[in-house]
Amino acid sequence: MKELLLFLSCVLCVSADGLHGDVHINGCSDFDAEDMYGLDGEEVAYADFNNHTEVYMLPPFADPMAYPGAYKQAVTELKVCRHNLKALGAVMKDYPSNNHAPSAVMIYTRDEVEFGEENTLICHVTGFYPAPVNVSWTKNGQKVTEGSSTNVPYPNKDGPFTQISRLQFTAQLGDIYSCTVRHLALTEPLTKIYSKKTLFKQKTEFNTLNHMNSK
Repeated sequence: MKELLLFLSCVLCVSADGLHGDVHINGCSDFDAEDMYGLDGEEVAYADFNNHTEVYMLPPFADPMAYPGAYKQAVTELKVCRHNLKALGAVMKDYPSNNHAPSAVMIYTRDEVEFGEENTLICHVTGFYPAPVNVSWTKNGQKVTEGSSTNVPYPNKDGPFTQISRLQFTAQLGDIYSCTVRHLALTEPLTKIYSKKTLFKQKTEFNTLNHMNSK
């Protein structure tokens, strides 16, 4: 809240051709600002505060469009935004943060594991707020980044977020992998371990039990 204040206004316009969505977004921080007009999901114009002008994004063949006084209005709204930002910063200074640590971290493989076969390890993190989390991987205690990827966090129906990180790997007996999750609501990182040796032992015991039961 202290760093960014964002306002959004949206007008649903009705014409003979159907419905059109007109949006105006303006926001500010201590060091940056944005003022943008959009129509039907496309950016139409924005305020260039560095060059002190309104920039229109329509291609040359489109019908000309202009917002008279748009840049002057953007400058005025920027002053109001920064005034409100300063006031909110003072009010919210001692207000407790609404942060939630991840409620669950799970590590599992995409496919059934076979030695020497390529597979994907998945680290599934859910129930945290705000986004994002930071996920890192290790193999046998050494940090690995090659073959890893993390998706954009997405909101759950009840509000908190879910984020998934993946690591491409080839299963070998004795290798130990881990995913470590960091979030501002955590006092210390959460780590989950994946060991092929443990999984192989469990799989062997399961197959032995099935063989005995079949006799």
